[in-house]
Amino acid sequence: MSPVSEAAAPEYRVWAVPGLPEVAPGDDLAKLIATAEPGLADGDVVLVTSKIVSKAEGRIVEAADREAAIDAETVRVVARRGTLRIVENRQGLIMAAAGVDASNTPAGTVLLLPEDPDASARAIREGLREILGVNVGVVVTDTFGRPWRAGLTDVAIGASGVRVLDDLRGGTDAYGNPLSATIVATADELAAAGDLVKGKAAGLPVAVVRGLPQAVGERGEDEQGARALVRGGQDDMFRLGTSEAIRLAVTQRRTVRAFTDAPVDPGAVRRAVAAAVTAPAPHHTTPWRFVLLESAESRTRLLDAMREAWIADLRRDGKSEESIAKRVRRGDVLRNAPCLVVPCLVMDGSHTYGDARRDAAEREMFVVATGAGVQNFLVALAGERLGSAWVSSTMFCRDVVREVLALPEDWDPMGAVAVGHPAEEPRPRAERDAGAFIEVR
Repeated sequence: MSPVSEAAAPEYRVWAVPGLPEVAPGDDLAKLIATAEPGLADGDVVLVTSKIVSKAEGRIVEAADREAAIDAETVRVVARRGTLRIVENRQGLIMAAAGVDASNTPAGTVLLLPEDPDASARAIREGLREILGVNVGVVVTDTFGRPWRAGLTDVAIGASGVRVLDDLRGGTDAYGNPLSATIVATADELAAAGDLVKGKAAGLPVAVVRGLPQAVGERGEDEQGARALVRGGQDDMFRLGTSEAIRLAVTQRRTVRAFTDAPVDPGAVRRAVAAAVTAPAPHHTTPWRFVLLESAESRTRLLDAMREAWIADLRRDGKSEESIAKRVRRGDVLRNAPCLVVPCLVMDGSHTYGDARRDAAEREMFVVATGAGVQNFLVALAGERLGSAWVSSTMFCRDVVREVLALPEDWDPMGAVAVGHPAEEPRPRAERDAGAFIEVR
């Protein structure tokens, strides 16, 4: 039997670059790196610690109080424990202390992250191309902690000429199984590899990876930058603490009147109902029922019947046909939604007092409890990244709704909720001064 020749196993080499001087504002980093490592070759990846980029770009600021500098660089606080803050900074990164560094800088000063780390990486890459005539990738790195994991590691905060993400979706694994969710953070892996040889206190701020030319693009290609590694707020399930997540869901709950054609996940709606029925209610009752109209046929049948009832009411009010047509068009928000939900009030467990005043108050308690349930429902939908609009129309033709949906006589429809994916970002909510709604006695 003839021997079987095997292809060489993949391998790469990574080393720290010695001999770099202390960096000062205005220094040309590409020139310093090229002088210290003139043997750079096409396909190499140069890993540059953000601290020397910040120094070269003059991101040293006087700050007797580091906390004040962190405040200035913070867009929002994600979590806080004692003096430690995890924040979103001006670069869109979520990290401790906004990346403000008080080490390796003169007393009374702090280092801020580069203003635009991707632009910094591009400048270094172009400089190395001009000086050495080589096509390399450049990654600007910084040290991050990670949710749910102990310890620190370097990640990419800026990149140029590097395929920062390697999308393997659509391929298969060694067993032929489809890869449906595999996107590799190549730039972060490179940053971590460089950190193994740079070290945190060795005074070696630059490293080189050789042997992975597939990670480096041609000139002008793959310039999405490290910004592509930052998961957007709508897609990040882990960026919020519990209290902020609740506040954000409440404040992002908006009335949405235009939806895309994308289908609504039935499970998301049911999870929102599960949140709805945790609302407070009188006498330990459960006054909520939610009718889900998930088929186009059921929605059309209900909305057609409601439209006819509404037109009849408007004609009895003496409205012109033109006015009626305009009003009906404005009510088409329900028709645009891929899912409708009709919340209903039931009075099971209510008390009867035989006194009009007390009986009226009893019903009001149940109405308030139903409203609390619907609010929970709307907020939970926002948490599921679904838009909604609570429209009162079913309350004006309850008999019609009950008949079309075959509901029990004691179910009172309390409007209808249109549910779907918003067609566009809602306009900013007008600021409201909470104090204007408060009276203290």
